[in-house]
Amino acid sequence: MALTKKKEPRSKFYELLQAQIHNEFNASQQYIALAVWFDAEDLPQLAKHFYKQSVEERNHAMALVQYMLDRDHHVEIPGTGEVRNDFSSVTELIELALNQEKEVAADISAMAKAARAEEDYISEQFVQWFLKEQVEEISQMNTLLNVVKRANGNLFEVENHLYRESVGDGGTDSQMPPVAGGKL
Repeated sequence: MALTKKKEPRSKFYELLQAQIHNEFNASQQYIALAVWFDAEDLPQLAKHFYKQSVEERNHAMALVQYMLDRDHHVEIPGTGEVRNDFSSVTELIELALNQEKEVAADISAMAKAARAEEDYISEQFVQWFLKEQVEEISQMNTLLNVVKRANGNLFEVENHLYRESVGDGGTDSQMPPVAGGKL
């Protein structure tokens, strides 16, 4: 006899949470595509930065999974959506990453709003870490975009900046919620 959890109807919050798992995995895949593009262009610091970002997004997805498991909700691991691989400039890649982070921030805000509307204070509290994280993510991508623009095509300056500065340290926040299977 197979053991499976009975699927219960979900609240709006849990529907958004399940959708966010997809969004985080998709963001992880998109960051891999950016990292590979930078690798192909012999820009190792930019590649390293986006490989780290990919792992961070994967960890975010798995933290959402762990929360659903902890709250005894059925979890479905989704496929990912389309990933863009072709770009004409470094600025285009960083703008895509910045826009992706802004979309994630809007999605996380919608989750917080749904939790509050449903008087699910535990879930509202859980989402607070992700809201704080999005402020940092957007700020870091804005900084990177500004550095790329100021470098005016000299990508070695961008590489040197990333080598010197700790832009996107890979999510060393000890307050991050637990990650299913452990944080990578």
